Amino acid sequence: MQITLPRIGTVAAWRQEVRKLAAAGIDPQAVIWSVGETAPDLFAAAPPAPGPSTALMLSREALDGIEMALLHSDPERFSRAHALVLRLSKREVRWGDRSDPSLRRLLDQQKAVGREIHKMHGFVRFREVSPPGANRRAFAAWFEPDHPVLEAAAPFFARRFGDMDWLIATPTLTARCEAGEMRIEETEARQPPPKDAAEELWRVYFASIFNPARLMVKAMKSHMPQKYWKNLPEADLIPDLIRSAETRVRAMHDPNAPASAPLPGGRLRRKPAREAKA
Repeated sequence: MQITLPRIGTVAAWRQEVRKLAAAGIDPQAVIWSVGETAPDLFAAAPPAPGPSTALMLSREALDGIEMALLHSDPERFSRAHALVLRLSKREVRWGDRSDPSLRRLLDQQKAVGREIHKMHGFVRFREVSPPGANRRAFAAWFEPDHPVLEAAAPFFARRFGDMDWLIATPTLTARCEAGEMRIEETEARQPPPKDAAEELWRVYFASIFNPARLMVKAMKSHMPQKYWKNLPEADLIPDLIRSAETRVRAMHDPNAPASAPLPGGRLRRKPAREAKA
């Protein structure tokens, strides 16, 4: 039995299908899940025979956790979640029991999705695309998440930037907010928006607040993984900032060093003043 879920509203559609399958008593192993337009399987078996129905009863915590895990990129997530919903409803497994391999994997994927949403909130970089004479400023951004989290992450931007028009495009879906109304649509233009004038100002600001004395490369790369760097305008400054950090720290402690030290890109940072010795 093959079920194809839509790209937009995937989790809600999965939930509706699972209710029908549970009511019909369909074995999860008899269901093949997919997302988007999928060619029919000409060799698919006949529809499975119905069995005893299962009344679905989940805690709010379990439902929220399962639906977040469904935003993972694992192609087996729908089948795994379907089976776990039935087992949880039958009290064959307890939510949060990491000794169960399937539940442990789902919980790990729930955490991975939460991290991805957090990274998207932090690493989206808008560029202004306002047309001449527009009454409202417009901005666009391109982001490439590891998991399809746009629908879960986009409301954060709608709350924070409701006074401007914007869109965030990913390789599959785009969130668009116009006049305070947000909608999700399939992505048409799969490329970043053009650079704007504010981008260089952001690079100057990023370099100016970089503190070489507090540099911890491993921690920085953990917080800002390199997979996101290609879409961050400030990222090409980071290698030079790392290479020059030790020299700049020594200069900060050397009374004979020049009054200022160069930053990447030719900008200058003023050497901190020292108190006169008695």
